[in-house]
Amino acid sequence: MSKNFRVLASVAMAATLAATSACSSTRDAEESTSGSSGSGGGLVGIAMPTRSLERWNNDGAHLDDLLKKAGYTTSLQFADNKVDQQITQIENMINQNAKVLVVASIDGTALSPVLEKAATAKIKVIAYDRLINGTPNVDYYATFDNYLVGKLQGQFIEEKLGLKDGKGPFNLEPFAGSSDDNNAKFFFNGAWDVLKPYVESGKLVIPSGKKIAGEEDWKTVSITGWKSETAQAEMDNRLNSFYTGGKKVNVVLSPNDSLALGIAQSLASKGYKPGADYPILTGQDADLANVKNIQADTQSMTVWKDTRTLGDQVAKMIDAIVKGTTVEVNDEKTYNNGNKVVPSYLLPPVVVVKDDIKTKLVDSGFYTADKLGL
Repeated sequence: MSKNFRVLASVAMAATLAATSACSSTRDAEESTSGSSGSGGGLVGIAMPTRSLERWNNDGAHLDDLLKKAGYTTSLQFADNKVDQQITQIENMINQNAKVLVVASIDGTALSPVLEKAATAKIKVIAYDRLINGTPNVDYYATFDNYLVGKLQGQFIEEKLGLKDGKGPFNLEPFAGSSDDNNAKFFFNGAWDVLKPYVESGKLVIPSGKKIAGEEDWKTVSITGWKSETAQAEMDNRLNSFYTGGKKVNVVLSPNDSLALGIAQSLASKGYKPGADYPILTGQDADLANVKNIQADTQSMTVWKDTRTLGDQVAKMIDAIVKGTTVEVNDEKTYNNGNKVVPSYLLPPVVVVKDDIKTKLVDSGFYTADKLGL
């Protein structure tokens, strides 16, 4: 085991606090974060998509802190959800002779040319949480089991509505994530494989007509850029157009917390209040605002992906690459990027509801009790 690897293991817990407080300390999108200590492991470039979502701030800060404490120099960049800006940032990392690039892509189909430059420079690339498509020059992929994320959301809806017991019909409105994010398809398919039989049997009815028939139809309910305001506007339109005369929506499939935030705001503006008749609303990421919504009964659940564990795993993968040892993966079948099956490491997601916020999110150190008023 390398010296860096031992250091990584020893600092993982200490870095947790940095990850959870990163939102207030993250630098501007175009500003890099760099530093070095210890054994001088070389430069690692970290390309994150945006600072506008809490989780990317946390992810970037946590991985950056782990690597610097293990002796690596880092360049942490946030691209403000602009593809061209992310490409420029990656080019700069290549020109700085990075040993490894960690890329959470904005558009998983747009990076082929710049990653060819990385390959020419013999720089290894790890796709972080979002698969990079259409290129042979992505070496590893680290993420959560994205199909299982959606499946857990679908099963939650199934259980809460009593669909297995034949209850229904219920009015459902489905949403999907950004169509340029490869994960969005896995999230939706995981949920839809649970819910589709109930749609076909008439136990779930979609008044807006947003029915999913073919494999790519999920894009018809996609929210570009995962934007809360876009989801809110779309939900406003559906409620105004299809829920008149006292008709109520009973359940909203939201793939993540950003969309759920906008959907909850739309529901509130249309007079939906917490209580027995409030729609089931799913989510993902355990963002602070959404956990508070769960506490307030305006969101039903979130699928928590403890991104600290993702950062820990990626740091280990980086260390193995730099040291020339075997990189640990646990899936070499699922993630075909259109050019190759990318060796992947998948981490397990966890459902969080109101009753277990303390035991799962606070006791684990992901949030402090005072942040949640506990």
